[in-house]
Amino acid sequence: MQKILVASSKGGCGKTTIATNLAAHFAQDGKNTVLVDADRQGSSQHWAEKRAGLATPVLGLSGLRPNWRDKIPDDTQFVVIDGPAGIRAGELAELLDDVDALLIPVLPSRIDLEASETFLREVAGLAKVKRGKVAVGLVANRLKPWTTASQEAVEEIKRLPFPLLAHLRDTQGYVMVAGLGKSIFDYHSELIRTHQEDWSKLLRWLKKQG
Repeated sequence: MQKILVASSKGGCGKTTIATNLAAHFAQDGKNTVLVDADRQGSSQHWAEKRAGLATPVLGLSGLRPNWRDKIPDDTQFVVIDGPAGIRAGELAELLDDVDALLIPVLPSRIDLEASETFLREVAGLAKVKRGKVAVGLVANRLKPWTTASQEAVEEIKRLPFPLLAHLRDTQGYVMVAGLGKSIFDYHSELIRTHQEDWSKLLRWLKKQG
């Protein structure tokens, strides 16, 4: 069973978008997948409820209850955890106890980059991370790759202390499919496939951590 935590110190960074699309990818791949929602807004759990009627459902669990780990079925192959909004590094340490990988979304704005630098330094100092027990990767989210600002932001993110694993473009497609309990991995049009390719490096990296 591989456990992946998606977390950030910044709200509104696309954390839930990453968690739900990852969970859908694994489910589409035929894997028994659980999505744990540790965010009080409950968006990931609502998404999983909408997906329940599809051919590739994802089991949604509330991560707000202390015994959520006991509710994970024994045959689960992937667990994706949508972390609490605006989590601090000290709070993060508790969630890292039995996690294989941590994904941190970063937005390409000056404010977000500066906030991320502080948070990432703190994450790098956590015992599990320092000992290499938890792999950490970054996801550049809501990019406009045709703009100079996004291009410069990507170069800055590459200088942060963890590897940049994905460049996710800013598109309303993610919002539209989320409302249906779906993901970009549930569609096969040429346009959608280009967005799926944005995830390729990240998915290969996660496979190595399993």
